[in-house]
Amino acid sequence: MQCTVFFQTLSKMHTFLFQKSKPKISASRRLFLKTKMLKKAMAMLDNENQIRNDEKERTLAEKVPGLQLSGLSLQDLQNLCKELHQKIDVADEERYDIDAKVKINDSKIQDLSQKIFELKGKMKRPNLRRVRVSADAMLGALLGSKVKESVDFKANLKTVKKEEEKKEEVTDWRKNVDAMSGMEGRKKLFNAGQ
Repeated sequence: MQCTVFFQTLSKMHTFLFQKSKPKISASRRLFLKTKMLKKAMAMLDNENQIRNDEKERTLAEKVPGLQLSGLSLQDLQNLCKELHQKIDVADEERYDIDAKVKINDSKIQDLSQKIFELKGKMKRPNLRRVRVSADAMLGALLGSKVKESVDFKANLKTVKKEEEKKEEVTDWRKNVDAMSGMEGRKKLFNAGQ
């Protein structure tokens, strides 16, 4: 614990000492401070590892006392094995209980962190991948097992009757020009307009 705090302060000091801007202390002084900090960090790390190892040995000495098997009869050995099996069962039960508590706490932590993200408004977007699906497979997924055979979309479409447009008969334009020329043509246009 102390070591992690020390490493955090070490990194802060390192960024302060080795900035890109003008250094406030000389290069030799910086090098000296860096070596001192690294030696102190190594000493603290070794000390922390030694404390962990001592605690581990002490815990093992409490939980598992040394065995003395010399001079025991067959009946005593069998009783010792039964006791050890009972202790193993108790230790497995404790380990299982602790595992279950850890899993429950992990799920609670995950739920709470998800709620925090929702409250902040920063939703995690899931990674989506492109999937090619045929129309039949898509219908099968949407409708379930109701649709087993292939569906013909064109057969289900409604037929729409188109109204035929009135087409004017195409005649020879020259005949039309001759008929409309002169006074007779103008009279026909006048009569058609009325």
